[in-house]
Parts: sequence; C-alpha cells; structure tokens
Amino acid sequence: MFGPPGSGKGTQASRVAVQLGVPHVAAGDMLRSEVARGTALGREAKPIMDSGGLVPDDLVVRMIDGRLNEPDARLGVLLDGFPRTVPQAITLDKMLGGRKEMVANVISLEVPEQELKTRILKRATIEGRSDDTAEGLAQRLVVYRQDTAPVLEHYRAEGRRIVAIDGVGDIDAITERIMKSLQHNDAPVGSA
Repeated sequence: MFGPPGSGKGTQASRVAVQLGVPHVAAGDMLRSEVARGTALGREAKPIMDSGGLVPDDLVVRMIDGRLNEPDARLGVLLDGFPRTVPQAITLDKMLGGRKEMVANVISLEVPEQELKTRILKRATIEGRSDDTAEGLAQRLVVYRQDTAPVLEHYRAEGRRIVAIDGVGDIDAITERIMKSLQHNDAPVGSA
C-alpha cells in the first residue's frame, strides 16, 4: 500500500489485508510501538519521527525482515509504509527473492494535498500522534516527494503492477475500489 502521509494507507491496508487473508505489516505502527516501549530502536527512531524524517533504512529493514520470517507471513503480506525509499525497495526485493517471492502489486492511494492536511490534523486530535502537525506534515510531504515517490518508478521499471486508486471518499468505497483492482490482476497476490 503506497501513498503520501494521511492518504489512508493504514486504514485501507488493514481492511484489505483482512479480505485477502494475509497479515497487515505496518512499518509505522511497528516503529511507534518500538518508541512507546522505549526499546533501543525506538529511542533512536523517536526524534527522527517527531521531526518528520525517515528512520534509517538498516533499522527498518531489520524490523521488516524479522516480521516476514513469522509463520503467518508464509503466504504473503500486505506492506504498509515500507518500502519508503528506493534502497529499501531494492533490499526488500532481495529479501523476497531469497524466499522466491516478489512484490506483486503496488496500490497507490491518490489524495489531494489539502485533504491530506485535513486528515492529518483530525487524526492528531483523535490519536494524539506527535508527528501529526501541520509543520510535521509539510516536512513529511517534502520527504515523501524526494525519497518515497521514486519507489513507484522503481517498481514500474521492474515491471510490477501499479494501480492508482482514488483515495478520497467513503472508506468502504475506497476499499471496494482496491479490491476490484486486485480482482482484475493476473499476478498472484503474494507480498504486496
């Protein structure tokens, strides 16, 4: 699941994962859990996350690799918030290749910037996330455009199926758009 901060990746990934019968692997949630538990990884990641930056690849890759080795990930996963950089994508491709798996689908949620801001500020009041501020979003969007958006081109160049989904509107309707796009796919669902 791919898209800018506030595009609904987490919401949609958890819903779609249930429908596909695969685990929802949310890098951001995993990182926030590390921060909340005060682990070494969490202490290193917290100031970076609070400023809207990206946590270093080596930390995120180790965390994701461990998750992909768990038994429930045997038939595939739905990745949310990873990979966020081309080097992460290349590392993921190598990890999956060693398992004779691959990224089969990239679902890209398309949401206008003003809607992203509205969602982020609303989420801040509901969830109290420290990185959900107007300033944090502005920085995260800069990082997204510079470091994360090129991941789509990486997968496009690798011949992976990329599907742009309108991420605005009723949550159920967005989920239905995603599921419909996956039903029209000839590739295996696998790790998406």
